[in-house]
Amino acid sequence: MTRPGPPLLVVGHGTRSAAGVAEFERLIARVRDRGRGLVADVAGGFIELSDPPLAAAMTRLARTARGAAAGGAAGSGWEVVAVPLVLTAAGHGKGDIPAALAREKGRHPGLAYQYGRPLGPHPALLAVLEARIGAALAGAPPGGTHVLLVGRGSTDPDANSEVAKVARLLWEGRSYDAVEYAFISLAEPSVPAALERTRRLGARRIVVAPYFLFPGVLPDRIVAQSREYAAARAELDVRTAAVLGDRDELADLVLERYAEALAGDIRMNCDTCAYRVPMPGFADKVGLPQTPHFHPADAALARSHHDAH
Repeated sequence: MTRPGPPLLVVGHGTRSAAGVAEFERLIARVRDRGRGLVADVAGGFIELSDPPLAAAMTRLARTARGAAAGGAAGSGWEVVAVPLVLTAAGHGKGDIPAALAREKGRHPGLAYQYGRPLGPHPALLAVLEARIGAALAGAPPGGTHVLLVGRGSTDPDANSEVAKVARLLWEGRSYDAVEYAFISLAEPSVPAALERTRRLGARRIVVAPYFLFPGVLPDRIVAQSREYAAARAELDVRTAAVLGDRDELADLVLERYAEALAGDIRMNCDTCAYRVPMPGFADKVGLPQTPHFHPADAALARSHHDAH
């Protein structure tokens, strides 16, 4: 019988939305169930804003890994695979999460980790987006429909360009009249500006599709801005699709990223990374030191770790 692989740490950003945290926890349970027999253990944690913190999740996995290695001997080497639960390779995936993982190496002697790449773009995500858009259409044909894909927005140009790429991939081979893109924060075009552009291009039915994993403050803002825009334009049929959410496709993609990292097959794009390449307007980011986010639970965990040693 094949021995399960090392524990899997799924790392989210964090949210002030109770619904978003609950959806995250349901996905972790789904990954654990679908990875049974393949992965020794699965835990999920956040780098800021909400519980459970990454540090607590790592402590749980440390117990699992040490129990399986060297008879549980203190200080023996152990391994974790960390998968960032992010859609694009922005600052959280490139800097904040790796910095938090580096900090955990100091807290856990013997820890080694493999780091997976972001989830998107991936055909599984495009299929879920298509399903969410179809549900919003409620029987109306995709032909005659314009889609507005809305990403989070970032100060990282590489991450913003990936949202544009996903919009193009979503249009390819499907029957939508067009797929435009927008951002809800930090980048342009804004949701109202992109809706206006789509209207001027001739749209009469628009589905706004949030490119987000879970419910939260920003997806709620997308809905509010879309409704506000539509309320002043009775000639338009503006609908909003649901977020990607807890689904088998997403859980399987997390496990695929786990397998990649374990095999050493990490193909993250570094050619347009603002931390490695001087991009116009972002040259000051090259080589910038990365530090982990402060999580409210970090101070208490640090005290507990100190007392234990």
